[in-house]
Amino acid sequence: MKKLLVIAGATAVGKTALCIHLAAHFDTEVISADSRQFYKEMSIGTAKPTAQEMIFVDENNDKKVIQHHFIDSHSIHHSISAGQFEKQALPLIQNLFKTRNKKNDVLILTGGSGLFIQAICDGFDEMPTIPKEIRKQLNQELEQKGLEILVSELQEKDAEYAKEADLHNPQRVIRALEIIRSTGKTFSEFRKQNAQNSEKRKQERTKELGFEIIKIVLDRPREELYARINQRVLQMIEMGLVEEVTKLKPHENLLPLKTVGYQEIFDYLDGKWDLETAISMIQQNTRRFAKRQLTWFRKDKDFIWIDVSKTDAKEKIIALIEG
Repeated sequence: MKKLLVIAGATAVGKTALCIHLAAHFDTEVISADSRQFYKEMSIGTAKPTAQEMIFVDENNDKKVIQHHFIDSHSIHHSISAGQFEKQALPLIQNLFKTRNKKNDVLILTGGSGLFIQAICDGFDEMPTIPKEIRKQLNQELEQKGLEILVSELQEKDAEYAKEADLHNPQRVIRALEIIRSTGKTFSEFRKQNAQNSEKRKQERTKELGFEIIKIVLDRPREELYARINQRVLQMIEMGLVEEVTKLKPHENLLPLKTVGYQEIFDYLDGKWDLETAISMIQQNTRRFAKRQLTWFRKDKDFIWIDVSKTDAKEKIIALIEG
């Protein structure tokens, strides 16, 4: 049976290194479901795997390049939604399964973007069609008034969703407000309505896809994860994050750049605060983002959680796949 192995988890938990080892073991390829690593102009601030990190070196010092898909696949000038990702990634996955032609084949889907993982595994809930004028109005408000105003509206009208949403991501905020303004109902209400039929939809989805899905979340103790996040941010600065963001300054209003690690440096470049404060803000906002990621994954009971600080995740996952 063909298997899609999903390796999810918060930022900085250790997904990249593990997926390289697993891909080498199963002689397979990796599909990224990280909504920020698609963009070729954004590398340091997204912790995108480098060319060197995509190379697996075995005990004999033999090297093998692990093929990654949806890394540097798009431009910030053409942002990709979760729905578009499903339409592009799903045919690729199905084609890879066909062309590999192995009896017990495995592909790896990895990332921390829960919505993009859901797009592949479950498809999307039915949501109302949004009038173009409402979407246009919200985008105008974003450009003229800023994201904070829209976030405040979401928190007031749909506090439940606002608690778990990535409030630094304009696409998430605008999508929820589109539904509120066009229907008078909250995004949370629509999700609860669709959740009633979720199990049936999952069964239908499995038949439709033609492959089994095994979902793993990598986890670490909170203090350890936060320490890794703080250290990663410092490494990004050393690698040239400020220089990367400076080059992107002319495009700061594009949706892909309205994200943690870029917005704080844009504010630094505008003189809002000094670099030390910007670094502290990136660390803080990334920790908050990681918390929201884990909250998202906890809601999906199909995920198997592995504490990588206590368990050899590679061996456990191999046993799950091959056992």
